[in-house]
Amino acid sequence: MRRLRSIGGAVASRGLRSTAAATAGGPCPRGPPRMTAPPSSPAGLRQNALGLWTIVFFVIATNGPLTALVGVVSTAILLGNGIGVPAAFLIAGVIYLVFSVGFVAMGRYIRNAGAFYAYVANGLGRPLGTAAAFLAIVAYAGLQFACYGLIGFFGANALAGWGLALPWWVVGLAVAALVQLCSIRNVVFNGRFLGLLMLAELAVVVVFDVAVLAHGGPEGFSLASFQPEHVLVPGLGATFVFVAGSFMGFETTAIYAEEAREPERTVPAATYIAVVLIAVTLTLSSWLLIVSFGPSQVLAAAAKDPGGLWFDRAGLLVGPLLGDAINVLLITSLFAVILSFQNTLSRYLFALAREGLMPVAFARTHARHRTPYLAGYALTALVVALLLLCGLAGADPMTLVLPLGSAPAALGILAVQALTSLAVIGFFRRQPRHTNLWQRLIAPALSGAAMLVGVALIVRNMHLLTGGESAFNTLIPLGMLGVGLAGLGLALWLRSHRPERYARLARLLEEV
Repeated sequence: MRRLRSIGGAVASRGLRSTAAATAGGPCPRGPPRMTAPPSSPAGLRQNALGLWTIVFFVIATNGPLTALVGVVSTAILLGNGIGVPAAFLIAGVIYLVFSVGFVAMGRYIRNAGAFYAYVANGLGRPLGTAAAFLAIVAYAGLQFACYGLIGFFGANALAGWGLALPWWVVGLAVAALVQLCSIRNVVFNGRFLGLLMLAELAVVVVFDVAVLAHGGPEGFSLASFQPEHVLVPGLGATFVFVAGSFMGFETTAIYAEEAREPERTVPAATYIAVVLIAVTLTLSSWLLIVSFGPSQVLAAAAKDPGGLWFDRAGLLVGPLLGDAINVLLITSLFAVILSFQNTLSRYLFALAREGLMPVAFARTHARHRTPYLAGYALTALVVALLLLCGLAGADPMTLVLPLGSAPAALGILAVQALTSLAVIGFFRRQPRHTNLWQRLIAPALSGAAMLVGVALIVRNMHLLTGGESAFNTLIPLGMLGVGLAGLGLALWLRSHRPERYARLARLLEEV
C-alpha cells in the first residue's frame, strides 16, 4: 500500500409554551420539559438505547483523534506556535471544560435532538436559535463533505497500491453507500461499530506513546512545549485555527439525549469524559511526538516531510507494521467521522422537521430501527450529487473540496458555540434554578468570550484553512453570515405570518 502522505494543511485547511411569549420572540418560558411527537413522527427516536460509553464513542468518532494527530499537528507546528502546539491543545481542552459547565447545567432542562439549536432558542430566543441551527447544519455538512474528499483521496491512493486505479470521487461514492447502510441501522449498532473503530484508532496512538516513553528522545523528556516563551508567541492564534477543529462535534452528547439511558446523568458525564479524553490524547501524543524528534529538531523535520512525521517515528520506534496500521486506520478514522456526522446531521434535520423548519418527511423514523432514515437518505443524495459534480468538473479533493468544506465548518461551529455560551446566561437570568454563579454566569461568560476570540482568529487566518490567498477568504465568512441571517429571517417571518408554527419552535422533551 502506498503510504498515505501529508494531510496536514488539508485537514487543517481541513435544544410550547406561551403564545404571547412566542410572538415576542423571547426565550421559551420554562415548565416541566415535555413534548409529544406530532402526527408526522409516528415513531420517535429509540428510547433508552445509549449508555455512557456509547455516547462518548460517538463524540470521539466525530473528532477523529488519529486524523487530528497525523493531519493537524505537523501543520500547526509549521504555521503556528511551533513546539508549543501541545500547550495549545491543553488550553483548548480547558476552554471546552469551562464551556461544559454551563452546557451541562442548562442540559438538565434541554432535551432535544437539535442540541445547540434548542439551547440557543431557549436562551436567546427562537430567531437566534434558528440561525444557530442553520449555521450548525451547514458547518457539519461542509466538514462531512470535506472528509469525503479526504477519504476519497487516500482510499484511491491505497487502492492504487493494490493495483486498482479509481478516481477519488468514485471511492467517495462507495463510502457514501456504506455510510447510508450503517446510518439507517439502529443507534446501538452504530455505537458499537464506531466503538470498535475508535478502540482500534486509540490503540495505535497508545502503542506509539508507549514506544516514545520507553525509548525517550534525543533531548530527554523536555517540557519546552509547555514553557510560556514557546507557547505565547505570535503563531499561537494561527495554531488555535487548527486546534479548534480537533474538538468539533462536541454537541454530540446533547444530540443523543433523546436516545440516552438516564440522560440527566449520562449526558453530563459523557460530556466531561469526552472532553478530557480528547484533550489528554491530543496533548500527550503531540508532546511525545515532539519529544521523539527533540524540540530543537522537530520543526526542521516537519518542514521537510510534514505528512511523514508520525510514520517516521512509528517505523523507527516500533517497526513498519505500526506505520501500516496508521495508514489503514487513517481511512477508518475518516469513515468514523463521516458516519458520525451523518448521524448528527440526520438528527438535526429530524428535530427541525418535527417543528416545521424542514420538510415534514425528515421527522419520520424507521419502523424497526427508529432512526431518521428519510433525513439520512436526503443527506446521502446530496453527497452523491456533489461527488458526481466534482467528478464532472475535475475538482481536486485536497485543494478545492477540502478547504471549501472545512473552512466554513470551523467558523460556523465556533460561532454557534459562542451563541450557546451566551444562551446559558440568558436561560438562567430570570430563574437561577439549581445553579450557582459559576455555572450560570462566570463559566459561560468566559467560554463565550473565548469562542468569540476563536471566531475572530479564524476570520483573520482564513487563508491557512483555504490554503492561500483567494476570494474564498472573504466569501466564506460572508457566506456563513448569510446562512445565519437566512435562519434568523425565516424565524422572524414565521413569527409574523405563521405564529402557530413559530410557537412550536425549540420545544423540549422529557422523553421521546
